[in-house]
Amino acid sequence: MPRAVRIRGDELEKTEREAKRRNLTEKEKEEEEESTALHPTSPRSPGEVAIRTSHPKILFAVFEPDDRTQLEAKQDRVVESVAEEESSSEPLSPPIYEPYLPEELADDPDILHDFKDAKARYYKERNRRIRLFTMDHHYYKAPSCLFNPHLLLPILEPARDAALRTAKSVILLSSFVGDDPLNKCSGLWFQRDDQSKTALVLTSAQLIREKNPKKPSEWRQQWTGKYLRDAEVFVHFLDNTAAPGRLLYLQEHYEFALYEFEVDKPVQLLTFTERVRCGQDVLRLGRDESLDLRISHGMVAHKIPSRHERCHYMYFSRDPSTRLLLQDDGGAIIDLEGKVVGLVNNHIVETFVPSFILHRCLDFWRRFNCMPRLHLGMAFTSIEHLDPICIERMTRDHNIESGLIVEQVSKGSNAEKIGIREGDVIESFNGKYVSTTIELEQMLIDICWDHFHQGKCLYEEKDVSVKIFDAIKHHRRTRNLTVIVSDLGEDIVKCTYPFMGKEAM
Repeated sequence: MPRAVRIRGDELEKTEREAKRRNLTEKEKEEEEESTALHPTSPRSPGEVAIRTSHPKILFAVFEPDDRTQLEAKQDRVVESVAEEESSSEPLSPPIYEPYLPEELADDPDILHDFKDAKARYYKERNRRIRLFTMDHHYYKAPSCLFNPHLLLPILEPARDAALRTAKSVILLSSFVGDDPLNKCSGLWFQRDDQSKTALVLTSAQLIREKNPKKPSEWRQQWTGKYLRDAEVFVHFLDNTAAPGRLLYLQEHYEFALYEFEVDKPVQLLTFTERVRCGQDVLRLGRDESLDLRISHGMVAHKIPSRHERCHYMYFSRDPSTRLLLQDDGGAIIDLEGKVVGLVNNHIVETFVPSFILHRCLDFWRRFNCMPRLHLGMAFTSIEHLDPICIERMTRDHNIESGLIVEQVSKGSNAEKIGIREGDVIESFNGKYVSTTIELEQMLIDICWDHFHQGKCLYEEKDVSVKIFDAIKHHRRTRNLTVIVSDLGEDIVKCTYPFMGKEAM
């Protein structure tokens, strides 16, 4: 069996080990300082960056906070090779030569017949050689945006490095109900336990979402639906093997799931970052059924969500020259350093869940075994993301510079009962001004953290103070809004009533 050996000689390895021993104390100090910078000391902070637990064999993906600035040196790569045992009796592969027919023999029918046979053998062998894995770039039409260097020339080199650095952490998942296939999604390794030989995968909840047989083309465009928690899910390793997994947790509102799989070899974990801004160059990574990597270039964008989209979504504004990718729900949105800024949520509307939400949810899950948020009974649009003409008009006429416009109020909700209506502006929660729906989600999770830190539980009511600008009466008021602490998906119930005729009205 082939045996793995290092390219470097024994003497070089010995010198390297001695150098490492001399620098061990200094490196440990540096790692301790770095770990302190990454781990806030407050036990109440949901932004805590968990790299390792108290168990030395369990490793987590790294989360970098948005306000952290650190220069990272490019890690030296240790090259390893596999020494193949070569048999001296095995013949060398012969070179192939294309036959040609000399002019003086062109009229001989027997030679002409043999020449055609030789020509056929040549093309057969040539086609076989062209199909070698090292030569497939000649005929394979790459779906990667990085295959056309002219379009991405300014960022081509870092984009390639980032994609390849992240690739080993991006995997393919498939789900089944009985013998019937359900869905396929990508996924990301984010935790491993070397002692139990298990690893956790973060993926999109679309993996186990029930399809609507009446509207098969629209099922992914809705954020309400049924999830099949008992569906069988398999991970497809990059060596073409597969293994079954089990569902650990499903977050219906943020639409992602955690699965555990048995692994017989270490898996590569990712680095997540909360540093993401509108207009930032990013890559979208997923895997297809052949386990080939799918790469698309685009930019981070803020958009006004439709009635069927969550308020916390961020958007992947795809490069027009890049083809639309399929089956990359659950894949990674990465920056040009190879750090994950979000999880692909829906490849049709091209939304993703930003890393800061993933970070806080995973912190909650490790600490309290759940991922809650406050259910407000409303959906919003950020004033900050409107046309500047609209913002200036609001400021000029009503002294409104920022806040959240109420787009929907759930029928029968507490928000409806205290008089909040569509078109009103929510300017603050618990005395803190909020400008975007992303800020709102962070605030809602932080309130839940305090709620659980006080020893309270899921599905309990909690009062929050909201400052409202009444768009009809043009005045401000502050009210207490009773909300629910829940880890379920929040559905906004449309306000309807049965029309029974004029007499009933």
